[in-house]
Amino acid sequence: MAKVKPFRGIRPPREIVTEVASRPYDVLNSEEARTEAEGNPRSLYHIIKPEIDFAPGTDEHAPEVYDRAVANFAAFRENGWLVQDEKEHYYIYAQTMDGRTQYGIVVAANVDDYMEGRIKKHELTRRDKEEDRMKHVRINNANIEPVFFAFPDNKALEDIIRKVTAGEPEYDFTAEDGFGHHFWVIDDAETIAAITEEFAKIPYLYIADGHHRSAAAALVGNEKARMNPAHRGDEEYNYFLAVAFPASHLKIIDYNRVVRDLNGMSPAEFLEKLEKNFVVEDKGEATYTPVALHNFALYLEGHWYSLTAREGTYDDNDPIGQLDVTISSDLILRDLIGITDLRSDKRIDFVGGIRGLEELRRRVDSGEMAFALALYPVSMTQLMNIADTGNIMPPKTTWFEPKLRSGLVIHSLD
Repeated sequence: MAKVKPFRGIRPPREIVTEVASRPYDVLNSEEARTEAEGNPRSLYHIIKPEIDFAPGTDEHAPEVYDRAVANFAAFRENGWLVQDEKEHYYIYAQTMDGRTQYGIVVAANVDDYMEGRIKKHELTRRDKEEDRMKHVRINNANIEPVFFAFPDNKALEDIIRKVTAGEPEYDFTAEDGFGHHFWVIDDAETIAAITEEFAKIPYLYIADGHHRSAAAALVGNEKARMNPAHRGDEEYNYFLAVAFPASHLKIIDYNRVVRDLNGMSPAEFLEKLEKNFVVEDKGEATYTPVALHNFALYLEGHWYSLTAREGTYDDNDPIGQLDVTISSDLILRDLIGITDLRSDKRIDFVGGIRGLEELRRRVDSGEMAFALALYPVSMTQLMNIADTGNIMPPKTTWFEPKLRSGLVIHSLD
C-alpha cells in the first residue's frame, strides 16, 4: 500500500513565485537556461542548472558546479527567496493547458515503496543520469524538483481536491509558455490525515515522468538509511518529493521520430517496402495526424502518408507488442532502416508532440532528416498495464505536458 506523508515545504513567498519557478532541469540545455535566467538572480536555474553562473562551456558535472548549487540554495534561503513552512502540509498543484486542468497532490513519497516495487516504473534509467541527480540530491540534502506520479482514480481524494481547490490558491500564474500553474496549501489536520489514509488504500503509484529523479531520490534515501546506525525508518530522508495525479486527469501526448537517411533506398523503394506491413496512402502536402492506434503519419519528400499496420503485424494481447512504438521500431526502423538501438543510434532523433507536426516537416524540409514518423499517443491504461505486468516501455514512448514547474515547493531531507 502506498505510504505518503505531509512535509514542511520550502517555498518562495507569493509575490516572487514567478521569478523563482522554472522549467525542469532536463527540458532545456545550459545556454537556454542561461538565457531564461538572465537578469534574474532569483531564478531556480541558479540551483538546478548552476553551470549558468560559470563561463559558457563549463562542464555541468564539475565539482565546483555542484558546490555552487549548494551555495545558491543556502543564499536563496538566507535572502528569504525560499522559506520553510512551520508545519507539515500536503499541497495541491494544478496545471492548465489548452483549457484543460489537471490536479495533483504534492506528497512525500516513501523510499521503501520505490525500492520494493510499490512505486512502479515503465522505463529503464541510465546510470550516468541517475548519478548526476544523486549528487544533486545528496549535496543539497533536498529534493529540489518533484517527480510526476499517477495513481488509480480514488473518489475520496477527488473530493478532497475539489474541496481544497474551491478556496483561494496560494500561487496562481501563467508561465511564459502559456501554461497555468495553481497551488494550494492544505492546512487542515483532518484533511491531511484523510489524504494519508486514502493513499494507504492505493496498492501502487506509477511514475509518469521523472524516472531518473525517482531513482536518484530513492537511492540517496536508501544510502542515508544504511549510513545511519540509529536509523528508525521515519526520518525525512526516507521520503522524496512527488506530485501524484489521478490517472484520468492525465493525457499522454505523442512522441515522434525523425531519421537521417533511408538506409541506401530511394524514397520509392522505401514506400514500396512499407507496403508489406502497412496500408500506405498518400495524403498530399497537408499535414496528416494519426487518427487511431496502429495508424502512423510518415513525412517524406514534401508529402504526408498514412501508414496503417496490417492485421497480424502486432499483438493486441501483448502489453508491449500492441504499442505503436514497438510496431514502428521493429517493422520500420529495425527491418528497413537498420536502427536497432534507439538509445544510442545517432541516425535517429525524437521530437515531443508539444512541438507539433510542423517541427517534423521543418527538420525534413531543411535536409537535416530524410523522413519523419508521427505516432498515435499511448494511453494511461497502456502505461499502467505495462508497469503492472513488469514490462518496460521502449525508449521515447511517452511525453507528458505540461511539465511540473520546479521551485513551487522543495522537500528537505532533514
